[in-house]
Amino acid sequence: MTAAVTVRVPAKVNVQLAVGAARPDGFHDLANVFLAVGLYDEVTATPADELRITCSGPDAAQVPLDTTNLAARAALALAERYGIDPAVHLHIAKDIPVAGGMAGGSADGAAALVACDALWGTGASRDELLAICAELGSDVPFSLVGGAALGTGRGEKLTPIEVGGTFHWVFAVADGGLSTPAVYGEFDRLTADTEVPGPTASPALLAALRSGDSGALAGALSNDLQPAALSLRPSLADTLAAGTEAGALAALVSGSGPTTAFLVPDAETAEKVAAALLTSGTCRNTRVAASPAPGAHVI
Repeated sequence: MTAAVTVRVPAKVNVQLAVGAARPDGFHDLANVFLAVGLYDEVTATPADELRITCSGPDAAQVPLDTTNLAARAALALAERYGIDPAVHLHIAKDIPVAGGMAGGSADGAAALVACDALWGTGASRDELLAICAELGSDVPFSLVGGAALGTGRGEKLTPIEVGGTFHWVFAVADGGLSTPAVYGEFDRLTADTEVPGPTASPALLAALRSGDSGALAGALSNDLQPAALSLRPSLADTLAAGTEAGALAALVSGSGPTTAFLVPDAETAEKVAAALLTSGTCRNTRVAASPAPGAHVI
C-alpha cells in the first residue's frame, strides 16, 4: 500500500447559473456553466487505524471534521463499494474560501475520492468515480473533471465545454457564509408568482468561452440566484459596485454566494481590482485566480 497520496483540486466559478422551478423532489433543474479556477485545496490520504479528518489553512475552524464532511463521505462511499475498511487519515489543506459558493466542500469530496482510490488501489473507472461524486452532491462531479463544463439535471450531468483562452478573476470573500438551501428557498419565494422558464445554456456565453474573449464573456455572465443572494445579504451589492468601479469588466455573485466574482481583462488589472476591493471595506478578503484549471489530480 502507498504511504500517502496528495490530490490537488480547484475551486469553481459559475459563469452562468440558470435555475428552473422547484421539482417535486425539492431540487431545481439547472443549466450550470462551471469554470474551474486556479485556487486549490489539497487532500492527503494516509493509512490510519480509523477514518479521521484534519484541516489546516484559512477558515479551517469552520470545516467540519466528522462524517458530514464530503471528504469523509467520499472515503466511506468508495470503501463500501469495494468492501474496504475506510481506515484513512484525510488531511485537507484549505485554500478555497469556506462556505463561499466556490464548491470548496465539493472539491474536497472529489479530491478525497481520487486520493483514496490511489491509496487503496481500487482501480475504479472514471465513470464509477463520477457516479460516486454525483451521489455525494451536485457540484462534486465537476470538481473531479475541472476545466469547463455545462452541468444539467441538478448540475451533476456534465458536458465538457471548450475554452479558447485564459480568463482572469478576482474573488471577494464576504464575512460569514450563505446557506445554499436558504438561497434556493429565497429564489422560490421571489419567483412564486412568475412562470420560471426551463434553464438553458446561453449560446453567447458558450461562444465567448470558445473564443477566449473576456469582453464577450463579461456581457454574457448571469446568475439566477443573484437576486435571492442579494435579498438575503443586501451588502453584497456594495461589493459588486466597488469591484465594477475599480475596473472589472463584469461582476456577479458566485453560485449561491456570498463570494462575489469579478471578471477582469488581465492579471495586472486583477491586482488593482483586488486592492481596491480590500480598501473599500466591503469584503473580508480578496483572491486572484485564472481559469480554466485542471480537475482533481494526484500531485
